[in-house]
Amino acid sequence: MAVVDAIGEQAGAAPRATTRCIRSPAWDLVWILNPLWLVPLVLLLAQGHEDVRGSPVDGLFFVLTVPLWFGHRVSSAWLAYATPAYRPLLASQKLRFVVAPLVITAACFAAMLLPESVLPMPLEERVVWLVVLDFVLVSHHFAAQHFGLLSLYRARAGRASAPNVRRLDRWFSLVVGGGLVVLAQALTGSIAFQERWIDPWLGAAGSDLLARMPHDGGIALVVALAGLVLGVELRSGAPSLPRMAYVLGLAAMVLVAFLAQAPFLFIVLWSVQHWSAAMGLASLAASGGDQTATGRWQRLLAPINRRSWAVLLVLALISVLLLPVLEVEAVPDDYVYADRIFGEAAWWLRSSPFVPALLALGFASGFIHYLLDRAAFRFSSPEVRQAARGLLKSPG
Repeated sequence: MAVVDAIGEQAGAAPRATTRCIRSPAWDLVWILNPLWLVPLVLLLAQGHEDVRGSPVDGLFFVLTVPLWFGHRVSSAWLAYATPAYRPLLASQKLRFVVAPLVITAACFAAMLLPESVLPMPLEERVVWLVVLDFVLVSHHFAAQHFGLLSLYRARAGRASAPNVRRLDRWFSLVVGGGLVVLAQALTGSIAFQERWIDPWLGAAGSDLLARMPHDGGIALVVALAGLVLGVELRSGAPSLPRMAYVLGLAAMVLVAFLAQAPFLFIVLWSVQHWSAAMGLASLAASGGDQTATGRWQRLLAPINRRSWAVLLVLALISVLLLPVLEVEAVPDDYVYADRIFGEAAWWLRSSPFVPALLALGFASGFIHYLLDRAAFRFSSPEVRQAARGLLKSPG
């Protein structure tokens, strides 16, 4: 989510301290700043368990995954196609909102369904390369969301147009929220198909060096960069507590990636924060935008779009329904949660003749999500700022 480019054009004088949250201290703590309580909670629940997948952490992740995972994936699509505020963008920015998603969908289904006589590559190899592409894109996607949220908090503090602070936010997000996360995952061997593409790329010498690389350098860099951002914030004259809390939460999650013996703990924290932030922001943008319904479909959805809690509820229900379908592409069998709700029906989907099509649907929905998040929150566009004014306006 790239809430980044032109927030400064929406900011005037420094706002009152009460407006420095995106909505309210409690709302921000639940949807955006949740690492402040999730990190200690997850570490507490993992205590005394050698296998954290058998600890209460797994139960917590299940409860949060079911409503958030695929609800967040369709949140920007909901804004684009189900809210009247974004309707004009489908005509004025057709390439981003219409043409590109159709091209991505066609490309993913072609990659998965074309016979080898047309595309001379085994299905397994096609999946590997799409997973590699997805890993690269999702790593940037997460970092972009962190930068966007820091920018939004910077705007709330009245410093959206401060170029040096903006530049520092970008580097902090890319290095800590992007590069160091990839490094930590590589060190623990938790990157999908790592042995198929990262290890051969590094070569034997590079793989040995990575295996011997101490965690100390990464940890020190996280602490140093977080300290630098916090120091600049404290010297601003009007420090923003939500911004500082976000920096601390992001740093804490990345430190867990380096320090925790189980990569699963980091996956829980990193995923839940990203999912909840995306759904929370989408609910505010939907409920705070133009509610003038121009068609029957929009009139039917109007009672939902007027209420942020209703948008969240519908996205959560969509997430539950999509779980057995999109989980086929998203995770290996030992991470599936759909079986706990849908039983044998979920197992049948994962072993059915429809698996290639479900893989194509999963990859397409992920790639379109990255694209639409960027398009729906591209605040350098006056039209997008108008559509998402519910997110930009001061709370209350």
